[in-house]
Amino acid sequence: MAKYEKNMDVVATLTPEQYHVTQENGTERPWTGPYLDNKEPGIYVDIVSGEPLFASSDKYESGCGWPSFTKPIEPAHMVELTDTTLGMVRTEVRSSHGDSHLGHVFPDGPQDRGGLRYCINGASLRFVHRDDMEAEGYGDYINQVEDI
Repeated sequence: MAKYEKNMDVVATLTPEQYHVTQENGTERPWTGPYLDNKEPGIYVDIVSGEPLFASSDKYESGCGWPSFTKPIEPAHMVELTDTTLGMVRTEVRSSHGDSHLGHVFPDGPQDRGGLRYCINGASLRFVHRDDMEAEGYGDYINQVEDI
């Protein structure tokens, strides 16, 4: 089993937006993220720690302006915290090992798929294509990604 942790060498190479989102609890502007329209098969991992977060098979178009997923690929890799900023109560999601701010989870997702919408900043993610998953150490998750 792989070991995931916050990698300060990676943190030092983040773009200003990636740093702001993951390390300062920021939010990228809607409709601007790198993975909003990605329809390729694979998984999304924490840009800082590499821990697997979401499968492309759980991604859907919610119309909110950020990549949306119905569930995490590995629930143990995600921490949920109460967020009371901006005058509202929301549930923040962070990577458990990298402690990266990812986004928020809302109860307005597709009911037939569990009813949750993980609204995630693309700046907090790195996409690993299905063809590269085995070589990058994510072969255990190939069965959770749709066939090409």
